[in-house]
Amino acid sequence: MSEFRIVDVTDAAGFALVPPCADAGFDHRSCDYWEDADRGSKAARLSWLTGGGGGSAQPAFGASRPRNPFADEDAEPLANPFAPARAGGGPALNPFLRDDEPHNENPFAPRRPARPTVGADAPRKLGLLGRGLGIFGSYAKVLLVGDRAVAYAQFGPLSAYPRALRLRGLYPQLPDAPLPAVITCIATTAEARGLGHATRLINAVCDDLAGRGFAAVEAYPEVGTRPDATSGATPAFWIAAGFRLAVDDERFPVVRRELG
Repeated sequence: MSEFRIVDVTDAAGFALVPPCADAGFDHRSCDYWEDADRGSKAARLSWLTGGGGGSAQPAFGASRPRNPFADEDAEPLANPFAPARAGGGPALNPFLRDDEPHNENPFAPRRPARPTVGADAPRKLGLLGRGLGIFGSYAKVLLVGDRAVAYAQFGPLSAYPRALRLRGLYPQLPDAPLPAVITCIATTAEARGLGHATRLINAVCDDLAGRGFAAVEAYPEVGTRPDATSGATPAFWIAAGFRLAVDDERFPVVRRELG
């Protein structure tokens, strides 16, 4: 058997490894089902696979900033009469900042190291996966056998996935503290099923989350759905992977695994 390795999706190279869904109507690379509780979709959207789709500098969803009805937005910004003007005109300089420094830096404090980012021109889904790079770390992993990607998992803090927050709110019996990490997606390519790759990847994700300080992780499988139409797997899969059934619901159960 070929050797396997697990890659974190933190840049364009990792994103290019994300394998296709078993059902061509869905696509991990354009899915925002868990990130947008109201309008999220698992559908394949080719327009999302090009750059400029709203990288880490863009919000995950929502409208642009509303217009200020009390401001004349066509007017020139007011000049600061107490600051020296730039040579050749233009906005006044802040005399307390070096001209090559960001204007929100404290000139009396050591410069903070730049946080990792996927870049503003990244495909939109990569932008969503890169939102937490500077604080949390990666939000997705790919398992490769040799040079072939066979499994994919998406995960992260509960706060990163509004649909998971909404679903979890249905069950007051779930513990409020400490809040768990969540695994929103686990998927294996059709030709690689039954070989244990998904379980291997889940175990790697759980080990990673334990190393990041999480005490528990939850997942939200769907019951009665075609295997190719869900990336939530089945309760039986999760239980075999060391999870327990925390909420036994006929449609949306919750499974949970304590992390040591």
